[in-house]
Order: sequence, then C-alpha cells, then structure tokens
Amino acid sequence: MEIQEKYMKEALKQARKAYKLGEVPIGCVIVYEDKVIARGYNRRKTDKNTLAHAELQAIRKASRVMGDWRLEGCDLYVTLEPCQMCSGAIVQARIPRVVIGCMNPKAGCAGSILNLLQMPQFNHQVEIVRGIMEEECSVLLKTFFKELRVKVKAEKAAERAGKEQKEQTECGNG
Repeated sequence: MEIQEKYMKEALKQARKAYKLGEVPIGCVIVYEDKVIARGYNRRKTDKNTLAHAELQAIRKASRVMGDWRLEGCDLYVTLEPCQMCSGAIVQARIPRVVIGCMNPKAGCAGSILNLLQMPQFNHQVEIVRGIMEEECSVLLKTFFKELRVKVKAEKAAERAGKEQKEQTECGNG
C-alpha cells in the first residue's frame, strides 16, 4: 500500500498543476520498474482540446520514453476514475494495471458507469486498484467545483449589476 500512496501523491501533484490553471484537477503518472516515466494533468481548457486529459498526456509521454505504443509492464496512477476515452486508450496501450484515487459516478468507465478496462470481449483486460488516497483526491475535486460555483455566481451577479447600471444610464439620458 505504501508504494501506491507514493505514486498517487505524485499524481496529486499533477492534479494541483491543473487546479492552478483553473482546470478540473485530475493528475496522472505512469510508472515503469518503480520509476515515474511520464506525468500528465488535465489541460482541456488551456489547450482548447477535448483530448487533453491527464491520462492521454501521460500515455503519450510514456510511449515516447518506452519507444513503443505498448506500455506493458507500466502502472498508471490517476486521481479520478478514467472516462470512456481514457479507458479505451489504457486498453489500447496494453497497460496492465490502473490505480485510481476516487471514482467518478457521472462519467467513470472503470466500474462506475461501466467497466471498459475489464471487458472480456477485448483482447486486453486491466487490473484495477481503487480508493488509494481517495479522500485527498475527492477533497481536491470537491474544493475546485465549490470554488468554481462561487466564482460563476459572482460573475453572473456582476454581469447583472452592469446591465442594470447601463439601463439606468440609458433611461436617464432619454
């Protein structure tokens, strides 16, 4: 368990990078022979790219390091359960094990909505370890979304106030 927490802490560092950018804080690391070979964090807004998920960033980098699209012998650590796109990429990359911080009941495809990682119809199934540093991963996401709701509410209030001021000014000049 200790080694899994070590690498999940590394994934959380990546998630905090996303958080600082105003991105949904999801982080990922890929480990080969007890060494982090690739890191990634969510950058969809920053890159204006649907594909800029933490897992895909890390898989791309790990493939360069390994010199192969197959990432056999690698473990992927991610702070939030992978979506369907990332789960598909994990299966395609032949990653044997995924370690997940917290589950994603709205979009998770490693057991929440469905489990693409362990479908017997595919030619590769992935071992899944769930709940490593679950509380820390969950709190980071909850804090982010709570702050985002406050920010959006304040922006809407400021927008309404600006419109009201403009209407009053226009009415006074009529």
